[in-house]
Amino acid sequence: MVKPVRKAVFPVAGLGTRFLPATKAMPKEMLPIVDRPLIQYAVDEAREAGIEEFIFVTGRAKSAIEDHFDHSAELERSLQQSGKEEALAAISEWVPEPGQISYTRQQKPLGLGHAVWCARYHIHDEPFAVLLADDLILAKPGCLKQMLEIYDDVGGNVVAVEDVPKEHTDRYGILDVVEDDGRLARAKGLVEKPEPDAAPSTLSIIGRYILQPEVFLELDRQEKGAGGEIQLTDAMARTIGEVPFHGFRFDGKRYDCGSKLGFIEANIAFALDRAEMKDEMAEILSRLA
Repeated sequence: MVKPVRKAVFPVAGLGTRFLPATKAMPKEMLPIVDRPLIQYAVDEAREAGIEEFIFVTGRAKSAIEDHFDHSAELERSLQQSGKEEALAAISEWVPEPGQISYTRQQKPLGLGHAVWCARYHIHDEPFAVLLADDLILAKPGCLKQMLEIYDDVGGNVVAVEDVPKEHTDRYGILDVVEDDGRLARAKGLVEKPEPDAAPSTLSIIGRYILQPEVFLELDRQEKGAGGEIQLTDAMARTIGEVPFHGFRFDGKRYDCGSKLGFIEANIAFALDRAEMKDEMAEILSRLA
């Protein structure tokens, strides 16, 4: 029987140096896409998928994230007294219930695998999801909900994947594929950031994972991989054979908000997806073009 996924990990300890000076005093995960911060999109996606517990792996100067996912009594009272019910709902309806959110620190920048390992005592022996806010996905239903529907059928580890140009394989974790029906690919191995001429495929992992707790046994080894960091991809690869592993091509569009151009493109795409602003946004784009 496949165990349900109730918990999600959000690694948010990065410094966001690509967006300096904007991120000098503000976490990159709080940068807005239209009118909501990146991290809220990730949490909303997890909530839509049925996630019940939200675990943030933070670092220094990330208190704005904690404040965002908490009630602001003074602001809420002011909006209520002013009769601004829509604005009040916009800042309060999505705040998780007490006890649903927890925080832990990644004290050293040792990579994504290390960040996930820092959440081990919150996960215990359950399967869990990992969502990277930098990978913003416009999808209906959300990407994680699509993945969980597949997970209910195949179990094991499931990651979101997309095909990338051959020359870009050295930017991603790449699947070594055994079977591929065009939507679901079964992998026999993973390679972190291989050179194009050594890449086993062009099927890359993006920032959505459903993982079994066995991955922590591998992360406990604290072995460093590409870039001198503890790579989540390496730990997942070592569980293949013990744990089934599949890559899932989701229905939707992914935006790389870890880059400036990807962030700008995401703002445009999400504005065009909003009924109340798509026409005006299209007019603005037409004028600029």
